[in-house]
Order: sequence, then structure tokens, then C-alpha cells
Amino acid sequence: MSKELFLEIGTEEIPAGFLPKAMADMKLLIEKEFSAARLTFDEVKTLATPRRLALVVTGLPALQPDAEITAMGPSKQVAFGPDGALTKAGEGFARGQGVDVSALQVIATEKGEYVAVVKKESGRPAPDLLAEILPRLIGNIPFKKSMRWADLDVRFARPIHWLVALFDGVVVPFSFGSVQSGNVSRGHRFMANDTFPVRDFAHYLEECERHFVIPDPASRKEIIRREIHRVAAASGGHLLPDEGLLDEVTYLVEYPSVVKGAFATAFLDVPKEVLITSMRSHQRYFSIVDESGKLLPGFITINNTLTEDPSVVVRGNERVLRARLSDARFFFEEDQKVPLEKRVESLKSVVYQQKLGTSFEKMERFRALAEGLAKQLNPAVAEKTSRAAFLCKADLVTGMVGEFPEVQGIMGREYALLQGIDAEVASAIAEHYLPTQAGGELPSSDIGAFVSIADKLDTICGCFGVGLIPTGSADPYALRRAALGIINIILDKGYPLSLIVLVSHALDQLQSKLTRKREEVFSDVWSFIEGRFVNLMAEKYPADVVDAVVAVSFDVLVDAAAKIRALADFKNRPDFEPLAVAFKRVCNIVKEPITAEVDPSLFQEEAEKTLHSAYHAVSHIVETKVADHDYLSALTEIATLKGVVDDFFDKVMVMAEDERVRTNRLALLQEVKGLFRDIADFAKIAA
Repeated sequence: MSKELFLEIGTEEIPAGFLPKAMADMKLLIEKEFSAARLTFDEVKTLATPRRLALVVTGLPALQPDAEITAMGPSKQVAFGPDGALTKAGEGFARGQGVDVSALQVIATEKGEYVAVVKKESGRPAPDLLAEILPRLIGNIPFKKSMRWADLDVRFARPIHWLVALFDGVVVPFSFGSVQSGNVSRGHRFMANDTFPVRDFAHYLEECERHFVIPDPASRKEIIRREIHRVAAASGGHLLPDEGLLDEVTYLVEYPSVVKGAFATAFLDVPKEVLITSMRSHQRYFSIVDESGKLLPGFITINNTLTEDPSVVVRGNERVLRARLSDARFFFEEDQKVPLEKRVESLKSVVYQQKLGTSFEKMERFRALAEGLAKQLNPAVAEKTSRAAFLCKADLVTGMVGEFPEVQGIMGREYALLQGIDAEVASAIAEHYLPTQAGGELPSSDIGAFVSIADKLDTICGCFGVGLIPTGSADPYALRRAALGIINIILDKGYPLSLIVLVSHALDQLQSKLTRKREEVFSDVWSFIEGRFVNLMAEKYPADVVDAVVAVSFDVLVDAAAKIRALADFKNRPDFEPLAVAFKRVCNIVKEPITAEVDPSLFQEEAEKTLHSAYHAVSHIVETKVADHDYLSALTEIATLKGVVDDFFDKVMVMAEDERVRTNRLALLQEVKGLFRDIADFAKIAA
């Protein structure tokens, strides 16, 4: 009969950002432990609040199944001497396994014959195994930061105060540090700060709710979502959607209650992004907007307790927010006293990166890049692009951005508009930071796109140029995000840009700063961007299709993406597999370039002549389709050769004894192969 395991780790307050990962890690760790212990199970569910991490596992057996374990020893030649007698190595292996030498067996493997011992291991009671597994599980949960407490030799995110561990309702005995496992949990720290016994998971949920704790974050999230929408509607507005904030506050409370407050309408003179940022980042308040999206003078906050007099809580929150917004209004008014253009000069004293110089130097580099992009792709906006690039970092030295870094770019736009700067230039100042996250909003204007690409490319090339290269998960300058931003902007806008030219121009601007060989930097940057492009495309298209196209070229991203789309569509055809086999055969035979021209006079078989004629009939059409970037039509045209290619291989001996005939046949196949050389490497297609 299957059993249930329940574990709760009661702690001091764990940071909200630690909890989602800890839940996922707990699930992975317990599943690995069960796999190693040969324990089957049905489902693992994890839960978390700021004061507890818990998991429940259903479908566990009461007894570990028996197992037959084979322990491999030395090779037969090492274990036995020439006379067939057991050597010291053989005897030592038997002794190490705790068996008599008569128990040794010789087993044949792929590497030869080896001595082995086959032992039967009886299954142990699951509670005995769990008493070993659970403390190991707790100690292995990885946290960004963990701590020791008292004089104990254990670590955890925060000190542990209680442990509940039940298997089929019976306590699994173990200790972690100075805490002994039991069946007693605790309620809400402020609303029900007492203990309660636990029989099983269902009973635990009932008792938690009775003690003002909702341990399931999914349940807490839905309660908060429902309540904040209700309160926003009751106040005559709508909630400004913020899924990230909703996720965060879910892990800040054990028993959520919703309170609405207000602020003076005079603060609405400050740009709404500043007000929203101040409420969100510093206070974790939700904002309220009207039907048109205009910010209303109210906020919603999530408390961790129910209060007898909510007005007291409201007044406290309003008082704190008033101070924050007063600071924002002060910075907003003071910043306007200095024009953005004058602030640019201050960038000369702001160090961007020690080896790469000041923010002013960086601006001058990517300004030249952005202006070059504009002249190439949209000359009409070249002057505005240069202007936007010149001003786009000026708000970094404003008081507002110093206090609220999240509004960089946004404040540059607002101050530019207030100072009468062209609206397109002002918009580009904000847009050049886009996208700010994976899948995020992209620049809507060419001006913003040109400056964004240039800024991000300067960052990538500059960091690679001085050896600041991402390793593993470490990417302090967010170069991966920058590369994806460049790729997504180019694809979104359809810019026919050459990456070779683009990266070369960026390195030209950085020449005096490079501490590595230019060609090495170029190669590393190229590979880095290629890797991001391949990963991005592989999210939408088959990996072999992406690899086949990129193997030919990805210099012009819009072309590479178009080829990938076309080949992916082409691969979905029911007759693609035999077609791919035929053309892969061509690729596999013609591995080395053939310098000789095809000589029709050397044809000996009718199938040679037919293939040659068919090739010439389609080659011009294919070239035209490729030149027009109509890659699907080009592939469709190439596919018409499938029959004659098959016939050629059926009736023609390519590797003929006569060298001239053999070379001529290879040259013919090379012509066929050349039809798709500008589209994809068919040898990489999985047929």
C-alpha cells in the first residue's frame, strides 16, 4: 500500500527571492534521492511561505524493493595469474566486497572479461531510508546566501526553528543542527503564534488555515490577484498589471490582506513612470489607472496580517509614500534647471569601465556607429539619430536617476520633451534601452533601434576586447541580453545588415582600448552572437534546420532567419525525408572541391546526361529565387531534381576507374550540390 511523506522546515523569515528556486531545488533533490534509493513515488509537491518550506510526496512504498547489485572488479588477466590461480588483486577485491573468493564471477563486457560479485540486497523499510535522506536533503538545498547560527555545524538560508517529518502519519526521526524532527508545526507569527500537531498533509493544510497560514503559494497568489482587482474596481479604476510584483508579494506574506491608500493629486505632475517605480520598487505597492491608462492617486498594498483598524495601516503607508514621492518631485524640479545638453559634459567624469573609459567616450563610440547605421538604412533620420545618441546617457547624472535607476532613459525622454527637444529624438532616448528583458518591448522607431543596436554592440565588443567575457552563468555586463537585443531588433525591423561589417565598425571605434588581438576579439564576438542566434532560432525551429543554415552563413540575420523558416516549412513536407536522403548523398560524396569543369563529352550513361540537362533547367530559376530571398520557392525548384538524382545513383558508378570520367561525375554532383550552397548544408539535416 502506498504511503505519504510530508516534510516542513520552519525557519526565520527567508527572503522572497530565495523561495521559488528553493521549491524547485527541493523537488529535484528529493527525486534524485528517491531514484538512488530505488523508491518509486507518484507525485512531489513543494510549498513555501517566508517562514516555511514544505514538500509532500505521494505513492511511496513502505518497503524498498530488493535489488541485485553487480560490483565490477579488475580484469580477468589482473585477477588471475597465468596458472589460473587468484592473484592478490583478485583476493583484495573479494575481501573488499566482503565475500568468499568462491563468489567471484567472470563477466564478459564490451571491454573484455572482468571479475565481478553479484550480491542480493534486501530492501530496507522506507522510514529508515527517509531518516537518512531528509537531513541530507535539507543540507543540500542551495541558496544564493546561507548562514550558520549558534555554534552549529550546519547552514541554511535562515535559522531553522522546527521540523515536521511524517511518513504515513508517523514521525521520521532525525535531527538537523539542534532541531529534532517531530509532528508539531507553528501558526502565523503575529496572528496565531502557537504550535499545533500535524497528522498528515490534508490535516496540515486545515490547521495552517485555522492558524492564519496559507502554505501553498499558488493559493496565496490567486487570493491576492482576486482581491487587488476587486479593490481597484471598487475605487473606480483598474489595476495596472504587474505579474512580477504579484509573484514577489506572494512570497512576502503567509496570510495576505489587501489595503488601499491614496496620495495627493499634486504628485501626478511627476512622470507616472517615476511614481509607479517609487511605489513598486521601494514599497511594493500596486498602481491604479483609469480607463485610458492614466495613473490615479491611489495604491494597493498587501499586508501579512489582518488588522482591527485598517485605517491605521493605511495612514502609515501613506506617510511613507508621501516622503518618497516628495523626494521624487524635488528631483524632478531640480533636474529641469540644467538642460540635458549641458549634462552630457558631466559624463566625462563618469567612469563606464576602467579599461573602456568614461561614459562620454562610450557615447562618442556608439554615436558614430548609430549615425553610420542611419546613413546606411534611413539617411533621412541620420541627424536625429546622432542627436539622440549624444543625449541618451545624459540623464544618468540627474538626481532622479541617481535615486531611481530604473527610470533611466524614461527621464531622459521626459526632460527632453520639457526642454523642447524634437519628439522623435526624445522617444529614442528612452527606446535605446529596449529590450530590457527577454521577449521585452523593442524600439518602435528607426532612430531608437539604431542607437540601441550601436550601444549594445559597443558594450559587447568593448567587454570582449578587454577580456570581460561571460563564463557559465556569470554575465555581469548582461552581454547575453545585449546580443539577443541586437538580434531581435534586427529581425523585427528587417534590417539587411552584415554582422561582419557591423562588428568591424564597432571594433574600429574601440581600437585604442583593445587589450587583446583584434582578430581574436572579432572571432569571439562572432561566435558569441552566433550562439545566441542559434539558441533563439532553435526555440521555434528544428535544431538540425538551424544548424544547416548557420553552417552556410548567418552574416545577414534576416536572410538566415528567412532560410531557416523556409527550410523548416520545406522539411514538413511528407516527401522530404527521401528527398533529404538523396541530397545528403550528394553532399557526402562531394566532400572536397572539384576544380574541373563538367565536360558533357565524357558522359557515358544516359542518367548523366539527364541530370546535367535537368540541372541547367533549374539552376537559373534557383539563382533568381535566392537573389529575391524566396528561399522556399528555390528549395521547391531544387526538389524537382530528386528523381533524376536517384536515377543517377542507381545507374551511374560515380567512382569510375577512369580518372577523367570519375572527376567529371564528381564535378556534375558538385554543380547539383551548389544549388543549395547559399541556403543550407543538407549534410546536417536529420533525415
